[in-house]
Amino acid sequence: MLLSVLLQAATFSLESVGTLGATIGAGLAVIGAGIGIGKIGAAAMDAIARQPEETNKIRMNMFVVAALVEGVALFAIVLCLLAL
Repeated sequence: MLLSVLLQAATFSLESVGTLGATIGAGLAVIGAGIGIGKIGAAAMDAIARQPEETNKIRMNMFVVAALVEGVALFAIVLCLLAL
């Protein structure tokens, strides 16, 4: 049983390695975007707590930066899909 699993693992073709790389890359892009947007939100809430009079300005900047991060993540996912 173990020998058959090892033989299957050893017979990876370049196509399956490319598929594995594309899926790992897409996953990392999504995880990175989630972490980045979380940090943006935390920083914005901290800035709003310090300067409540600038709430609308800070919130608008937070939305713009979050949209840019999402755009980069979408671009990375499309590149990973094209790599397939």
